[in-house]
Amino acid sequence: MSKRVLPGLVLILAALPVQLAAPARQEPAGQPPAPYVPPRGYVCYRAAAPLKIDGKLDDAAWRNAPWTADFVDIEGDGKPRPRFRTRVKMLWDDEFFYVGAELEEPHVWATLTRHDAVIFHDNDFEVFIDPDGDNHEYYEFEINALNTTWDLFLPRPYRDGGNALNNWEIPGLKSAVYVDGTLNNPHDTDRGWSVEIAFPWKALGEATRQPAPPKDGQQWRVNFSRVQWQHEIVEGKYRKVAGKKEDNWVWSPQGVINMHWPEKWGYVQFSTAKPGMAAFRPDPEGPARDVLHRIYHAQRAYHKEHKRWARSLGELGLMLPRTTSLLGSPVIQTTDDLFQATVRIKGPDGTPQRLSIRQDSRVWVRPAE
Repeated sequence: MSKRVLPGLVLILAALPVQLAAPARQEPAGQPPAPYVPPRGYVCYRAAAPLKIDGKLDDAAWRNAPWTADFVDIEGDGKPRPRFRTRVKMLWDDEFFYVGAELEEPHVWATLTRHDAVIFHDNDFEVFIDPDGDNHEYYEFEINALNTTWDLFLPRPYRDGGNALNNWEIPGLKSAVYVDGTLNNPHDTDRGWSVEIAFPWKALGEATRQPAPPKDGQQWRVNFSRVQWQHEIVEGKYRKVAGKKEDNWVWSPQGVINMHWPEKWGYVQFSTAKPGMAAFRPDPEGPARDVLHRIYHAQRAYHKEHKRWARSLGELGLMLPRTTSLLGSPVIQTTDDLFQATVRIKGPDGTPQRLSIRQDSRVWVRPAE
């Protein structure tokens, strides 16, 4: 799939006078800015042998794969803990990225049977994958307890005018569901259901600037969601409770009720080491990316009110948390229709780099000039 990048934006902004941002107030008189909280991380090890996709997670390779942390409310720890436990394991080999999920559920039910239906209208499990972490060109996959699936591709988030490509398919995908109990039977109590998914690298590599399969140590942005509806039993059948919104439980909290903030997704680090022998490495760009996303969201709010982009942090009235990862203050450049915010950071080899975000939330890095 072709890359839809707008390189002309860089040339337009480069020709404009640089608006140096006013230094962010580090010690505001009022409430200080919330500190940066890194998304969750996971080390994904190579599978010792190809997995049998039957939904049971009982292959020998799964035994040594660690579980993720239990899912939390999508908005974070400030909300009540989920009623039922959800957790995930991951593995990979030369052909597939494997995801196994375990969902505690005393009443397993599902109704949708048509592929590419809006699966979250049932209770479901969802996977989101952004291979290169630029917030654009990412994948979404949803599955219910009937093993009915929905796969779609988003050129960019909905908030930035993105439209999901619902006709995008994943050739070679394998998925299966195992119900520990009886499906759609309200007269007994179930233990839950589990899911196995094998995503072929060939499909995931369609829209990525990263190798697929990844190299040892590389990280992809990934998150998982579980949609859970409250139900009642009417005339021997399950029915959603009218007027009740769904619960949204996730691996790495989003902070908002919206999965389409890719900057909040977790990090999956692929490893060729023996299971348990690799340490997860936090993203050294994380604090700088957080600064850029704060500017992006503040700019959206400012533009909504003033019908133009702010030219500096001072004009935005934005206070940023302390961070030692920036080489100087952020820089904001604007046109009537576009903006770009840039920070200078130290690259992996110690040389300065420029990390930027633009009005459609795409993030990229390039050498400092």
